[in-house]
Amino acid sequence: MTQWINLPAIGSILLLGLVFGAGLPALVAVGVTMLDTGRTSGTDGTARVAASPARQTVAYLCFAVVLAAIAFGIYEVVTD
Repeated sequence: MTQWINLPAIGSILLLGLVFGAGLPALVAVGVTMLDTGRTSGTDGTARVAASPARQTVAYLCFAVVLAAIAFGIYEVVTD
């Protein structure tokens, strides 16, 4: 039965599926969470507080990694 099933190929497909299927959306969620200040505005909606610079940097790095992965995927599809 193992001559028909390529177990290393299945393992690599499973690993890549987990990384790109769950890892990238998780990075987007981390980025959005880092941009959240946890503070709510008043009833008139005028109070606006930005996230700290460190949290903004982490969020932008998460978004950059996701965009780089998307660009790499497009590059791989186009060059083949």
